[in-house]
Amino acid sequence: MANALQEQLLKSGLVDEKKLKQARQSSPGKKKKKKGKGNAEAAPAPSAADEARRREAERSRRLNEERKAAAERKAREAQIRQLIETHRLDRAGADVAYHFQHGRVIRHVYVTPKQRERLGSGQLAIVDLDGAYEVIPRDTAERIAERDPERFLVRNDPEPSAPSDEDDPYAGYEVPDDLMW
Repeated sequence: MANALQEQLLKSGLVDEKKLKQARQSSPGKKKKKKGKGNAEAAPAPSAADEARRREAERSRRLNEERKAAAERKAREAQIRQLIETHRLDRAGADVAYHFQHGRVIRHVYVTPKQRERLGSGQLAIVDLDGAYEVIPRDTAERIAERDPERFLVRNDPEPSAPSDEDDPYAGYEVPDDLMW
């Protein structure tokens, strides 16, 4: 039962075969695609669906970049944690307090006298690991600085060289022997 009305019109003679075929070809459910090259004026404007697809693709790309950055940040944090845990110095028996500034607060960590000297001379550094302070060697500190330069709480520069006599503006002046400080 293709289309009862069309068959009735054909039987009654109101419509011929040619018009019936033409009506079937141009039915609203089926549209023929036009072939050939279209000119610039005939190009349709981007539809709402195309715009939605473009926005969704942009959103997906942005989310992927954020996920990738988060994964890289997490991997870098794991590397820093591993470096600190494997190279931290043992402070068992430490009884000398070493004071330093963490943000706006003065903190302290107990170290041995030898570690205190090395901290002052820049051979050791202090880092924060989950709220605890750890003392690590300078070479480890430099490797951590490559990954996160703001991780350090204390990283003194090695002792600067003494100023040479050429740079001293008071080199020509004698200090009197009777000068009292």
